[in-house]
Amino acid sequence: MTTVSQLGDARTGKLADNLSGFGRTLRRAGVCVDAARMALAQQAVMLVGLRRDDFCAALEAVLVSREQDRLVFRELFDAYFRNPDVAQKLLAQMLPSAESRAEPARRRPRVSEALAPVRAARNAPPREDDKVDFDAAMTASDLQRLRQADFNQLSASEYLLVERLARDIALPLPRYAARRTRPGVRGSRPHWPGAMHHAARNGGEVLRIPLLQRRQQPLPLLVLVDVSGSMERYARLLLAFLHAATAPRHTGAALRRDVFAFGTGLTDLTPAFRLADTDAMLQRASHAITDYAGGTRMGDSLAQLRLHHARRLVGRRTLVLLISDGLDTGAPDVLEQELGWLRRHCGRLLWLNPLLRFDGYAPTARGASVLHRQVHGMVAVHNLGRLQDLAGSMAAVLRQ
Repeated sequence: MTTVSQLGDARTGKLADNLSGFGRTLRRAGVCVDAARMALAQQAVMLVGLRRDDFCAALEAVLVSREQDRLVFRELFDAYFRNPDVAQKLLAQMLPSAESRAEPARRRPRVSEALAPVRAARNAPPREDDKVDFDAAMTASDLQRLRQADFNQLSASEYLLVERLARDIALPLPRYAARRTRPGVRGSRPHWPGAMHHAARNGGEVLRIPLLQRRQQPLPLLVLVDVSGSMERYARLLLAFLHAATAPRHTGAALRRDVFAFGTGLTDLTPAFRLADTDAMLQRASHAITDYAGGTRMGDSLAQLRLHHARRLVGRRTLVLLISDGLDTGAPDVLEQELGWLRRHCGRLLWLNPLLRFDGYAPTARGASVLHRQVHGMVAVHNLGRLQDLAGSMAAVLRQ
């Protein structure tokens, strides 16, 4: 029987410490592990025992909830609990040394990055191929490479770095002349209260007549974000980007922004977007979205928007940003009908499509073809460079 002896004696506290260290390693690799899952992991281990296969299966059952994380979990488990001889010398985050068995020829970038900080803590020099993976993931000096890197191809640390960089990108939205006015140097009507106020300072002499000009306000914004499995990495990063770029401190005016996530249903993220902190917004959004990384039924989601949230569209001025790859599993006729309604009740409908990263891309999928017929324009949003050019691309589409 093969047991995981490096967990140590539970009476001395090594079991909890090493499980906590393994949980932190999973989080560094991008696996969603919280305190509740770690508590379940300890209970599962106490129930199944320390036989290696049972132990691995129990941890995988309670710590992994996404299919794309299973291979990462298994590779990390093999690396973390590989060498029983050094187990009693481990601290909470320390891994076994790599001397007892040859390292794999090449690990996944997420696994290499999760192991690298612990290896550095033990002053163990990494192998040359692992060192290359770590440097490529964690070095921020080559900003040009990160600017052109596809969000879906980034490793875990690169993704976090790019997400932080995306929050600093400005998005100057087009403005329109509102009905309300304010005093200014140009205008069509005199501002008599202002003229009397200035005359009172000059002994009753009217020396200057200020004018009233219409206020310039950014277009109302409605954002629809696809949170299906194929859009998982794009959705989180674009939500962080739009939250920071459309904040009042960046727009300089009160911007009306309504945000919805859609997959198999529609989720209102507008309350989350009212939070000032982007990380707090992402945390609340993750709790609100119940169909994250699932399928896509865009037509049904837009029907919910029409039935329950039609007033979010401000006349025909609203700028709608629909972020999706167009891989829809719903009925095309329903999608055609709902997109037609949305187009008639907004100012412009723009499709932000990450699949434009491929040369020669054509919207041949059912949902993509319907989107292509109904939207006013299609813009690429698959890397930092495209996000920096997004404002110009939107302005070009609006001028058409």
